[in-house]
Amino acid sequence: MRHARSITLVEPATHSAAAVTAPAAIEIWTDGACRGNPGPGGWGALMVSGAHRRELYGGARDTTNNRMELTAVIEALAALKRPSHVVIHTDSQYVKLGITEWIAQWQKRGWRTADRKPVKNVDLWQRLGELAARHRIEWRWVPGHAGIEGNERADELANRGIDEVMGG
Repeated sequence: MRHARSITLVEPATHSAAAVTAPAAIEIWTDGACRGNPGPGGWGALMVSGAHRRELYGGARDTTNNRMELTAVIEALAALKRPSHVVIHTDSQYVKLGITEWIAQWQKRGWRTADRKPVKNVDLWQRLGELAARHRIEWRWVPGHAGIEGNERADELANRGIDEVMGG
């Protein structure tokens, strides 16, 4: 069962000619967390567009860290209402390499790895591929737990997702 929560934080936007003619990229920081792997897990996403901030999070009782990392990106992209220029910051090499380097070959091989094994989390990879195709995305890897504000907030949200599915 998927549990998701959204917190919208909106600050007054400043208006300028540049904002009207050339919208800035939407910055998204995502993270997944698991207490035990597998075990209860959570995902979090911080979305920032200009002065607007939106926080998303959720969790699952029995999952893996990789599934939560993927879910964070999927939920953030699914929350976008129109095709956009997006910069996604993730501390997951699994997500970054999977979407930028591995997914095309997986698709060509019928969702099999190079050694012909089924791709793990194929349901999520397929959904991520569909959502990513709608947007112009820059994928950026960031080190986890390194004091990067957006990444730290996404981690807090992911842990909130775990707490909520655990009844805490």
